[in-house]
Amino acid sequence: MTQAGTATASNGRDIQASTIMKTGKPTITRDFIELTKPRIAVLVLISVAAGAYLAGELYPHRFSWLLLFHAVFGSGLVAGGASALNQVLEKKTDALMARTKNRPLPAGRLTTKAATLFGLALGILGTLYLWLLLPSPPCAIAALLTLLAYVLIYTPLKMVTDLNTIIGAAPGATPPILGYLAITGQMDGPAWSLFLILFIWQIPHFLAIAWMYKDQYAAAGMKMLTVRDSTGRNTGLQMVIYCLALLAISLSPFLLFPYDRRPGMLYLVGSTLSGLMFLYAAINFFRAPTVPMARKALRASLLHWPLVLAFLLIDESRPLPQDQSVTPPTALPQSNIPAPAKETQP
Repeated sequence: MTQAGTATASNGRDIQASTIMKTGKPTITRDFIELTKPRIAVLVLISVAAGAYLAGELYPHRFSWLLLFHAVFGSGLVAGGASALNQVLEKKTDALMARTKNRPLPAGRLTTKAATLFGLALGILGTLYLWLLLPSPPCAIAALLTLLAYVLIYTPLKMVTDLNTIIGAAPGATPPILGYLAITGQMDGPAWSLFLILFIWQIPHFLAIAWMYKDQYAAAGMKMLTVRDSTGRNTGLQMVIYCLALLAISLSPFLLFPYDRRPGMLYLVGSTLSGLMFLYAAINFFRAPTVPMARKALRASLLHWPLVLAFLLIDESRPLPQDQSVTPPTALPQSNIPAPAKETQP
């Protein structure tokens, strides 16, 4: 912590530095990039690409690398716009939390108007990009609905109910769906399987974050389960329950994928071991609900989702066994017996 005297003495230098940051083009560029939450965007774009690649493994005649690029680029624009608009709505609460008070808006380096226009522009451009450059509109429609749900439903609910974590998990589970829809244009079994796995994964993941910053959330007036859970027992129990549910729902590809493209032992063993690792971290937090234990659970979650995607994609990339390949029916052999002669009238 900085002593009050030191902070006061350096006040003039801070104001001068802030002025330079506001007027310097490189700093403004970095601030606009920061509005898009680039670290979160990386995981989002990996999920979009994975969904598109998986669709290509299931429907190779529909896949192209150009479509995958369009899906990632357009979804990235929409995701960046959603993050920027989210920060516009949370400007006041961000200023009350140590981990967010230095973001461009609460720190005063960008104006609310500039951030709003930037977010709207990214959202609109991304939606139009997906609409115009993909063969069918479902991906663009899903991307727009995700943005609206994230900004207009999930973000305000943070100040209303601690159910916001569950509600927000719905738009948060769409990235792989966007990639999948970009290739197939339809919500079928594999798409629902991806959605369900990511939906359940997010809840213990965000509960770990909410416990790490529960005091800051309380100071900002946000309604989080961890804010009213002083002992952490309820939070830990919820994490364990959802990790158990995640283990079960991770088996959904064996039910929802096409019969000849269901994953094999690699995915079964890999996803189960990864899920058990996540569950072990959640159980440890339940036994000792501390910030270090929450951080370990968070790290386990950040490792689990990419591993599940990797095991699934590697398993789906395997060639089909000969006995499962579809072969055209063979023609019946022609008979050498001559056809009977037609009867003629005498």
